[in-house]
Formats: sequence, structure tokens, C-alpha cells
Amino acid sequence: MVDAEAKEAAAALAVVEAAEAAEEMLVAEGPDVETSTLDPAPAEVLEPAPVPAPKKRPVRRTAGAPPVAETTSETSELALAVTGLTKYFGDSPAVDGIDLEVKPGSFFGVVGPNGAGKTTTLSMLTGLLRPDAGVVRVFGLDVWDNPALAKRTIGVLPDRLRLFDRLTGAEFLHHAGTLRGLDRMTTSQRAADLAVAFGLEHSLHRLVSDYSAGMTKKIALAAAMIHAPRLLVLDEPFESVDPVSTSRVLDVLRKFTAAGGTVVLSSHSMELTESVCDAIAVIVDGRVLAEGPTAELLEGRSLEERFVELAGGEAAVEGMEWLHNFSD
Repeated sequence: MVDAEAKEAAAALAVVEAAEAAEEMLVAEGPDVETSTLDPAPAEVLEPAPVPAPKKRPVRRTAGAPPVAETTSETSELALAVTGLTKYFGDSPAVDGIDLEVKPGSFFGVVGPNGAGKTTTLSMLTGLLRPDAGVVRVFGLDVWDNPALAKRTIGVLPDRLRLFDRLTGAEFLHHAGTLRGLDRMTTSQRAADLAVAFGLEHSLHRLVSDYSAGMTKKIALAAAMIHAPRLLVLDEPFESVDPVSTSRVLDVLRKFTAAGGTVVLSSHSMELTESVCDAIAVIVDGRVLAEGPTAELLEGRSLEERFVELAGGEAAVEGMEWLHNFSD
């Protein structure tokens, strides 16, 4: 029994010695394969893979479009910085490489003839319409790369607005405040303040569908302001609004800009735009023909005269002689 155990131990020792001898020989000569099965190389310690940067949205650039601007301290100090903004509908550019700069605390006007691209431009500024090329930055934030953050700073009154008109005015403002993350108490207080400011305090119990066109504009403007944005973008805010209400709205907007807020508005009212705006851009055929501080842009003339000059409205109307021969 002892002899049998001794033989097994000797056999096991012989196997171990043979394996060690083979290993020493392989180490001395070097393995003739990529990896030795007897003595694999120690595993390499890998660093954690770097987290890839978020991929930026590819932008289809148009021929001749300027390069995309990088964020600089200068653009971050602007309320609005627009570079190379372009939008095509079919083969025709509705907006053709627009550049704009708007300083904080200013009242900036955008004027142009019908079909000039004003509404398309404002829609792209506020994230409602995706541009084909160009960059829009609001206080340094790219509207299309950082839409959630950028839109927190913007209040919008769009053209051809459609409201939840089966709500009462109070319900509509509560809905707008809730969407912006305001609590019930804050929303109620701000809604009451805005209703008084715009002369709607006696109409909040009525359905928005029963409002006049002017009242609809005012309740929509109140909804755009309820979250206290830093930038207001207003497309034809005074259309169908009576002179008394217009005066009240302007008082609110002037106080807003005096406190550091910024207003960008489009309007066909040349007299009103000239009287309230610090700077103006004239857009014709999707391009900015003139832009600058109001006094410099007007060159001693009225905005209407300057606008007609730039937009080519002085061209003589020929033909239609039949209109001079009355049917009766």
C-alpha cells in the first residue's frame, strides 16, 4: 500500500518536473506562436474609454453659405447672434444668408414687405422652424444644438398663432405657466399681474374662443411673458390691437427692456417701429438690405421713406388703363 502511494507521488513529481522543464525551454527560446498557452502575457490594464462628445446635428449647407460661427465671448454677450441663416422652400430661398446681432436690453425691429422672409426668420430664431444652414445663438446658446436650454430664455408670439381656445383665459395662462415649470401659486400671481397690465382682468373667465382678435393677441403675449424670459420674439404683436391696448402693451415692453430684457418684433407699422425701436433691420427677398441703430439707418428720413427706397416701392405702376374707364 505504501509502495503504491510512493509510486504515485513519484509519478506526479515527474510530471511536474517535465512541465517545468518544458516551460523553461519555451521561455529561453521564445514561443513560436503569438501567445504561449503555458505562460500568457499579463493582461494590459486599460484606461476607461473616453466618453465621446455629443454629435452635432449635421446641417445641409447651401452653396456660398458662410462657415458656422464658433461661440466667443462676444457672441455670448449678445442677446441674439445670427450667422448665415438660410431656409429653402423648394429651389427658392425664403431666407438667404441673414446675419443679425441684437444687444441685451434693446428694442429691435424687423421690417419688410409681404413675403420678404420675416416670419420664416423669426420662426428659425425661436426653434419653431429648422434652418437649412446657419447658426442662431441666444445669450451664447445655440438654439438648435441646445434647444431645451435656449428656449427657457425665449418668449414667443408667433404669426398665425393657434391657441387652446376652448380654455378660459385663466386656464390658458395656467397651462402656459405649468408648461414652463412654474408652481400654481407663482402662475396665479403672474397671470393676475399680466391680466391687469393688458386690460384682461375682467375677461379671464371667458373662453379664449370668444375673445376678439386684439384680446387674443394680448392673452397670447401674456402667455409668452409668464415665465419671465430674457428675450421676447414677437411677430406682428400689434395687429388688430386697438390704440389704447397698444399703448398699454408698449408700456409693459418698455419696462421689460429697461430691466434688461430684449424685444425683437416685426411690424408693418412703420411709425410705431420707428418710435419704439433702438435698432432696425430691413429684410427684402430674404436678405438684410440695411441694419443698424434707428437714427443711423434712417439718415434723417422717416422709416417709411427709407423702407420704400430700400424695398423698391417707388417703381411706377404701368398698365391697367382699363381701371380708369369706369363700368357705369
